[in-house]
Amino acid sequence: MLGLPVLPVAGWAQLAPSPDAPPVSTAPAPSPDEQSVATLKVTVNLVDVFFTVKDKSGNLVPHLTRDDCSVTEDKEPQTLKSFVAETNQPLTLGILLDTSGSQQQVLPLEQEVGAEFLQRVLRQKDEAFLLSFDVNVDLLQDFTNSPRTLARAMHKAEINTAGGNGAAGIPGAGGGTVPTIGDPKGTLLYDSVFLASNEKMNQETGRKAMIILTDGEDQGSRTKISEAVAAAQKSNVIIYVILIADTGFYGNWGYSGYSAAKRLSDETGGRLINVGNNSKKLEAAFQQIEDELRTQYVASYTPSNIKLDGSFRRLAVTCRGDGMKVQVRKGYYAPAK
Repeated sequence: MLGLPVLPVAGWAQLAPSPDAPPVSTAPAPSPDEQSVATLKVTVNLVDVFFTVKDKSGNLVPHLTRDDCSVTEDKEPQTLKSFVAETNQPLTLGILLDTSGSQQQVLPLEQEVGAEFLQRVLRQKDEAFLLSFDVNVDLLQDFTNSPRTLARAMHKAEINTAGGNGAAGIPGAGGGTVPTIGDPKGTLLYDSVFLASNEKMNQETGRKAMIILTDGEDQGSRTKISEAVAAAQKSNVIIYVILIADTGFYGNWGYSGYSAAKRLSDETGGRLINVGNNSKKLEAAFQQIEDELRTQYVASYTPSNIKLDGSFRRLAVTCRGDGMKVQVRKGYYAPAK
């Protein structure tokens, strides 16, 4: 069981490692030279901006160069240190799987199509982990580059509607995503994004993305959506939300998960893809994400604003061409002294 030192409030869900999780690393500590390189990177404060570009027809645009694109920080132009197409660079991927009561009818579909996606997208230098979230947040599989191991963990995921108050998943009394009375528990979406960002992604480098399969409803998280977004931005994580919902589950309560899911994706440079409960649309969504992850650019620069004040800096990327649209995170947090 992984403790959560970053979460001071008692009762928060814990990331429980899978029995199949790999053993703790016994690799030797970094050499003094390696440590000095890491320190230098922090001191220089190089900002990496990952983005994708599409034309006016929505097609991905490859083969752009440094001369085609420009970056501004808080509306101030920045001088690029490097500009690289990240087609084959290592990818760190987190799959977050909603296993609350509202997903009862669509979970088997998510497991099947998600496993096929991992088989296609993961390459030798890539790694991925799998979380489920419902009334708890559980680590089903730690980092691995084995699609088979991840698929096995994904197929072991089960719906959990136990509200901890004897409600056994009754909507409105602790199970599913319908609001509860008292201590609410149901779908800890924001908590899962916060935990995955801070505990799994924060120490990783390079290209990082989360794919969240959910109906977008949160019920019971201690984390606010703004805190979840900030955690992802600080970890430089792109969030894709595949909005998959059995809308019949909600009955007279109604469905309202779209806006939160869109905020999580838009502000981190990802995208929201609404598939309903359609298997073909889900397959297409995973294909779109795979294509985008393999057609990314990274522009790196040292900010002209050298203050180490922990402030949020707004980013914008523009690329020359008729109707070019850039998909990029809204900003980043500067280091603090």
